[in-house]
Amino acid sequence: MIRLGLIVNPVAGMGGRVGLKGTDGAETVRRARELGARPVAPGRADRALARLERRRDDVAIVAAARAMGGDVARARGFRTELLAAGDRDETSADDTRAAAGELERREVDLILFAGGDGTARDVVDAVGTRVPILGVPTGVKMHSAVFATSPEAAGDLAAAQLAAAPRFREVEVMDVDEEALRAGRMSARLHGVARVPVDRARVQHPKAASRPADAGLDALCRRVAEESDRLTLVGPGTTTQRILAHLGVEGTLLGVDAVERGRLVGRDLNEAQLLELLDGRAARIVVGVVGGQGYVFGRGNQQLSPEVIRRVGTDRIEIVASLDKVLALDPPALRVDTGDPELDAELAGFRRVRVAPGRTLVLEVTT
Repeated sequence: MIRLGLIVNPVAGMGGRVGLKGTDGAETVRRARELGARPVAPGRADRALARLERRRDDVAIVAAARAMGGDVARARGFRTELLAAGDRDETSADDTRAAAGELERREVDLILFAGGDGTARDVVDAVGTRVPILGVPTGVKMHSAVFATSPEAAGDLAAAQLAAAPRFREVEVMDVDEEALRAGRMSARLHGVARVPVDRARVQHPKAASRPADAGLDALCRRVAEESDRLTLVGPGTTTQRILAHLGVEGTLLGVDAVERGRLVGRDLNEAQLLELLDGRAARIVVGVVGGQGYVFGRGNQQLSPEVIRRVGTDRIEIVASLDKVLALDPPALRVDTGDPELDAELAGFRRVRVAPGRTLVLEVTT
């Protein structure tokens, strides 16, 4: 029997599809709702718990109240002990910290939390390295190495804690400034250290810092820019920004832009705006690779939603990256986590990554 702590940040990830780069703070949550954002964290937490159902008799869940964990745990039929934290309509980071502190006092074996880097920071503020934690990836940005690669991987890793001697290691928790992100700047610092399960395949690596582009990548970006006669949706990142620079247009480092025939036709677009732009038109998607992690979809580019990807077509996706970035991936694979398991399965398999003009590498895409 293991005692599994559960915390769900109900608003984590809501800002992704509507282009808000995060949902830290009540004002940002309000804006996300005004733009039509819907909660994603409870559904992703449920996907994780579904992997534990076969071991239901061996797991007791201690959960924050209501939408912060209790609802999803009880709906799955787990023996659930509820905390007072989260027992209100609108919750905040204070509730996350209070829940994590109470889970430590109740001596849980692992805290499973659904959220992003902000939620990870709040949990670590409360428990440090005294209680092992594991994140169900739910936020817009997930740079820290405390997250499983997918909700299913999180559930499988939680089940693995039933082993006689689970192993843990200490990893860094990054603090990313959301206001800076929304202004197009990346500002991150080391916030703390957490203890997470050891698993190279199912726990994601930290995001690696961007490196200066080499001559091959710059030439590739120029080539991709020259090919933008048809509608092209350009994902976020320093590599894709170089493509826009060669076109002489100013895009958004951390947003999704659209170009056609060498001109900018949409800047920092959200899902609804992308779908409107795509109505009745053929297009392609150009995306980079998240350094150190290998993600193509699902980390910082949720505006490129499953509906957008399907509207464009999975055969009209181009992946561009520097050779150094691709060779540094460990394991040497790409990842997708779109929020739609069926689409993730469609995207899985082997895909070409353009690393220089006329040069590609073939990598496996996994979920």
